Amino acid sequence: MEVIAVAVTSSSRTRVHMLTAAILRLCAIAASASQQKPDNPAASKPPTVLFMCPHGAAKSVLASAYFQQLATERGLNVRVASAGTDPDPQIAPAVAKHLKANGYEVPATKPRRVTADDMSSADVVVSIGCELEGLPAPRGRLVKWDDVPAPSEDFARADAKIREHVMQLIDEVMRGKTR
Repeated sequence: MEVIAVAVTSSSRTRVHMLTAAILRLCAIAASASQQKPDNPAASKPPTVLFMCPHGAAKSVLASAYFQQLATERGLNVRVASAGTDPDPQIAPAVAKHLKANGYEVPATKPRRVTADDMSSADVVVSIGCELEGLPAPRGRLVKWDDVPAPSEDFARADAKIREHVMQLIDEVMRGKTR
């Protein structure tokens, strides 16, 4: 630790002592924190949010793109995945075009089927209109967004509803409510 000598008047001596004490406390806290190792490596693992929709080609893709962007903007360290219960062969072209036109990355190149590992590793599973029979129960919290219309029927309404739900979920994750 480097010591810096400072000339002070008697009137500012109390403030210097208080500042010095505060700096020493912060140094001690920082040193203690840097030496601590988590007892449970999983405790330091970022939470995983899985978005599922029937075809893995539209609703879950929109939700995961919006969630990932907002999480990044708010400094949240999360893992985001999307999948379908009966995946289409490709991401819906209208969804990819919409995301790109609005400055979002398309989070997947091809829809994939949700797996048992997805269900057991996610801290939050968001089902957007899925039939869940035949799937293993999720380890984490199950959230159902069954009020989202099909983008093929009303893209603007589906998009708005997904954005609304994503904002609510981001707020919950920020408050630490993933379970």
